[in-house]
Amino acid sequence: MNSFLETFLLYLATERGLSTNYQLSTRASLERFFSWLTQHTTITELSSITPQHLHDFLHGEKERGLASTSLKLEVVALRVFFRFLSARKILLSDPAEKLPLPKLPHALPHPLDPESVQKLLAAPQGHTPLEIRDRGLLELLYACGLRISELCTVRLENIDLEEGIIRVTGKGDKTRLVPIGQAAITAVQEYLSLARPKLLSPKSGAALFLSVRGHPLTPARIWQLVSKYAKQAGLEKAIHPHQLRHSFATHLLAGGADLRIIQEMLGHASIATTQIYTEVDRSQLKKIHQQFHPRG
Repeated sequence: MNSFLETFLLYLATERGLSTNYQLSTRASLERFFSWLTQHTTITELSSITPQHLHDFLHGEKERGLASTSLKLEVVALRVFFRFLSARKILLSDPAEKLPLPKLPHALPHPLDPESVQKLLAAPQGHTPLEIRDRGLLELLYACGLRISELCTVRLENIDLEEGIIRVTGKGDKTRLVPIGQAAITAVQEYLSLARPKLLSPKSGAALFLSVRGHPLTPARIWQLVSKYAKQAGLEKAIHPHQLRHSFATHLLAGGADLRIIQEMLGHASIATTQIYTEVDRSQLKKIHQQFHPRG
């Protein structure tokens, strides 16, 4: 079995070009399965493995407390391994062909309430180029519901402040047009006229938001800035940039915006992805009811 495992891992590395981390994770999952086979069965040949063996192994993994996300990785490793063996005619049938993926828990987004958003946006108070930049950056993140990667790739030609529109390049290089609110327009105008010229360097190019050295801002730096201003605003919980995107969608929905319009502005390929914000809205209503209703 170990020789087939090594052949499979070589295939992942050379033919599939998969990362070292993926190879190590897959090796660990398959070695756990082989160890289980040795301890619980008398099987010595891969051809003797049945779907029931796989189900029993995964049931044991679940019983020992393995999280759903980790269990899913185990299932994927088994499915890919046995599919490889079947394709190479090493096995006549694939025992993992109908192995179901475990359902992952449905985690709701955690938007900020409007008051917390206002505190965060008001945190950069000064008039230095960097503070002016950070006001524009935070306002635009919230006003347009951008992902950090999208904010990093915004170029000067992508934003039309007179029309109040930004062209965003999202996942899969798909572009969309998103309106910009007046507060964000004012903040970005101030940045472009007073701060960006002082941050320019020969390497700046047309990137909208620049670092102190004139380079385009990185996702890691934007994460640091959001965290910094959240602490400065006195927000107790750790805040990450994507929460402004969640807040954008949740606040629009609470204000009566159509779900299809929110989907378009977020750049979701499926309306099902956007519908999660209706659950957030319902969960917040339940909390308010429980908190303030006499019999909540």
